[in-house]
Amino acid sequence: MSVSDPYVALGSRLAGVPEVLTLGVKPNYMDYSARERRLMQEAKIILFPTRNYAQFFTTMGKRIFPSLETHLYADEKIKQTTLFYMLEIAHPRTRFYFSRHHDEIVRDFSFPFVAKLPRRSAQGRGVFLIRNRDQLAAYLSRTRVAYIQEFLPHERDLRVVLVHYEPVLAYWRRRDAGDFRTNLYQGGKPEFDRVPSEALGMAVETALRCRFDDVGLDLIHHGGRWFVIEANMKYGRKALKMKGIDLKELIREKLLSGALLQP
Repeated sequence: MSVSDPYVALGSRLAGVPEVLTLGVKPNYMDYSARERRLMQEAKIILFPTRNYAQFFTTMGKRIFPSLETHLYADEKIKQTTLFYMLEIAHPRTRFYFSRHHDEIVRDFSFPFVAKLPRRSAQGRGVFLIRNRDQLAAYLSRTRVAYIQEFLPHERDLRVVLVHYEPVLAYWRRRDAGDFRTNLYQGGKPEFDRVPSEALGMAVETALRCRFDDVGLDLIHHGGRWFVIEANMKYGRKALKMKGIDLKELIREKLLSGALLQP
């Protein structure tokens, strides 16, 4: 495809790729010029449409990347957990509590347990290990809806980054001695050796069943089983850079090969 007949993107993830025309995200569809609207209407695929437009293009029958599900479940821990349960994907025991039911938490869970902010808890922020009632009260003061999850003791978890359902990088994240979280932004250390094939298989199966085609999946091995903890659509790039992986170029190659045009 020539630069005069470009692929169309809205979000900026592929800005600078010569084969892609990035239009930007405008709040009103009619703010796009007539030519831009025609390009979107005629495009075989719309890249990074953002959550603002993903559902509209999907309703129109337009192929998008990432998928509608990747947009809808981003930063939505409650929805992700519900989906994992409905698909019978192994996931730690988790319950949600609205404010009038907060007193039921200590009936259902024994200390310690994990509490998360249902939204805006990326990079390990908004994730807490609750050891007593005082810590629980402090957490509950921050959110109307409590997201409570059993604590699976672990020294490390596994992050698998998948693009178009293909693992492009998998690595362990070993927690810092002073923190239960393994996130690299919270002091976790990446390790790239001996990633089990069964974990990669579970990550691919989870991504396919959930229709998450641009995602970082976090898995924990506990009690002889693998559990999917959560899906991160805004996954960090630190480990990718450490391994010399240029994500923009990788997506470009999949686009030009036609892979992104396939279901």
